[in-house]
Amino acid sequence: MKTTVVGYPRIGSHRELKFAIQKYFKNTISAEELAHTASELRHANWQTLSNAGIDEIPSGDFSYYDLTLDTAALLNIVPKRYRELNLSSLDEYFAQARGYQGENGDVKALSMKKWFNTNYHYLVTEFDDDTDVKLVGSKIFDEYQEAKDAGYQTRPTIIGPYTLIKNGRFTGQKQGTDFAAALTAAYEDVLAKLADQGAEWIQIDEPALVKDQTAADLDLFEAIYGPLLNAKHGLKVLLQTYFGDVRDSYDVLTSLDFDGIGLDFIEGAETLDIIKQHGFPADKILYAGVINGKNIWKAHYQDKLNLINQITDVADQVALSTSCSLLHVPYTLANEPQLDEKYKKYLAFAEEKLSELVDLKKILAGDTALLDANETLFNTPRYVENEAITKQVASLKESDFHRQPSFEERAKIQKEEFNLPKLPTTTIGSFPQTREVKRNRAKFKKGEITKEQYDQFNKDQIKECIEFQEKIGIDVLVHGEFERNDMVEYFGEKLDGFLFTSNAWVQSYGTRCVKPPIIWGDVSRNQPITVAESVYAQSLTDKPVKGMLTGPVTILNWSFPREDLPLKESTYQIALAIQAEVLDLEKHGIKIIQIDEAALRENLPLRQSDWYSKYLDWAIPAFRLVHSKVEPSTQIHTHMCYSEFGDIIDAIDDMDADVISFEASRADLTLLDTLQEDKFKTHVGPGVYDIHSPRVPSEDEIKTTIEKIVNKIPLDNIWINPDCGLKTRGNKETTPSLIHLVDATKEVRRELAYEN
Repeated sequence: MKTTVVGYPRIGSHRELKFAIQKYFKNTISAEELAHTASELRHANWQTLSNAGIDEIPSGDFSYYDLTLDTAALLNIVPKRYRELNLSSLDEYFAQARGYQGENGDVKALSMKKWFNTNYHYLVTEFDDDTDVKLVGSKIFDEYQEAKDAGYQTRPTIIGPYTLIKNGRFTGQKQGTDFAAALTAAYEDVLAKLADQGAEWIQIDEPALVKDQTAADLDLFEAIYGPLLNAKHGLKVLLQTYFGDVRDSYDVLTSLDFDGIGLDFIEGAETLDIIKQHGFPADKILYAGVINGKNIWKAHYQDKLNLINQITDVADQVALSTSCSLLHVPYTLANEPQLDEKYKKYLAFAEEKLSELVDLKKILAGDTALLDANETLFNTPRYVENEAITKQVASLKESDFHRQPSFEERAKIQKEEFNLPKLPTTTIGSFPQTREVKRNRAKFKKGEITKEQYDQFNKDQIKECIEFQEKIGIDVLVHGEFERNDMVEYFGEKLDGFLFTSNAWVQSYGTRCVKPPIIWGDVSRNQPITVAESVYAQSLTDKPVKGMLTGPVTILNWSFPREDLPLKESTYQIALAIQAEVLDLEKHGIKIIQIDEAALRENLPLRQSDWYSKYLDWAIPAFRLVHSKVEPSTQIHTHMCYSEFGDIIDAIDDMDADVISFEASRADLTLLDTLQEDKFKTHVGPGVYDIHSPRVPSEDEIKTTIEKIVNKIPLDNIWINPDCGLKTRGNKETTPSLIHLVDATKEVRRELAYEN
């Protein structure tokens, strides 16, 4: 029985790629130097997989920014506005990823969305009516040859044509079906060239198949793959799925001439039942995703053996694999020397998951010592239950999840309380985390400065931030979050029940990495978290300052959750902790409180039939639980990041927040039509410019965006704000962008006769 993985992390064990790309953006290294770093990282990955004993090693899973963007570039799917910049191929690639503003022109970045139910962001492939799909790039071939020259016979991987279409954006009259034939021809050229190079297999990723499929969807899939599989050029094709099951398409997949099919036995709720009911073709290899590619807990080998035995009862040829790419977990526990062994022995990062695959293979071959050691570990209690918090969750009543009075009554009270202008301006929360801010935090962690010195530096930053916002005329201020490393990690560090790492970085998008905390046990709050900074900031101004919190669903979704407790119960524990913080802020005079649920949609089941029963029926109440006890005059805000919100807009309205801000500008404000159609009652701040790009929007650009919003949403319901927090930007971009935002808003007010 062979072992393999769907993919491997690429940012670098110590984020080497991140830092190299950032240096390239600053023109401190050349394209050749960047390419050298990338090559070193690829070789390190192949060596790691080989040393671990993995039988089949992938290539092509490396990317400078995003694999979907790589595939689009490979196949000539580059919108005209980027071609017209006349940049090098590498700079054209980065222009699509992050926008461009320079002597060659000014363009926004491609739209960015969450990759299925993960915190990874992909660049949305954009098709227009003039798109000429054809093979023009060489990345997949170059990386295969590079591995081959180094002595590794790899399996090249690529995002599949069906997922490219289903996740794509069509800006003209043509739709996905119009590009099917051209995509088939382009992928056939890929197969032919790989075969000429000596490749034996290709892995084509089609995760779109785990969503609900219509008859038309399956027709499109067959229209693409029927002809493609008739022209394999001797290459074996692995059709890889992940993040769910393929209940709609299983018969189609098994009837087509794939040589291997990769199925997810972790998140695929019905995968095992499907193969038991329908069987598995004897002439194909089942790549069984039995090791969790998205969580960091050590596998219970006896459970895995029971699963594998059931799989092998059905399938004659089985290879052991991960449920998805290991991109979604950190590199290795070897980077965590400070973490006590009592914790580490229960954890498995990417490199340790390779060992788990090999261990299972050895156990199946008769190595009982490995199985016995694992069983001993799982028979040992891992943590002590917090009975107080578990009883508190168990005693929750329906009334605990509802705020009084009604939204409409609260809106009237809050209008009188705050007396804000039309189109009130604010920001999402964080201000740039400058080199000085990061240095101050690092010095404190290393013990080089005292707590008093650390706090005084942050106070000085808060004072500066408040003065700047007042100077440019922002209406509702923030304190800037200079004391926070990450919007989830910061809260986890202040709560009981979390475990933290030093170097367990995971790529979120491009050069952006996060370090998710681990929910180790029961979660509770034992002291105020944000009150001191918020109260200090409010003392500096007569304008309202927002208290800034992270919501329970986002804390859960952006952490590595427990596997021994239902997500609902774990989330309610977190919600009660954040509720205590909300009430503390209110008691100390903070009257506007933002509770960010940036990741609300992230864990939404991929199949619509499961949305409420398996997620929204507890995720939405968890948010309501946080703010259900505040006074009517306290205004509750929330914020949501890149996702497709249109289809759950009713559920979002049911969160019963007073104001919600969305990331919307990068998707050209397409959400506005949905808000209008659904008569969205919550007051709303659609982001008026994209903070994930270094470009500075002009005042006219923002004014045009505001005018679009005003034409779609009732004026009294609109707030003006950037897309997201400003933490990742620099002051040189943030300062002019916010000045333009305020000035544009004032100009629109004047035109509407609301301001002299």
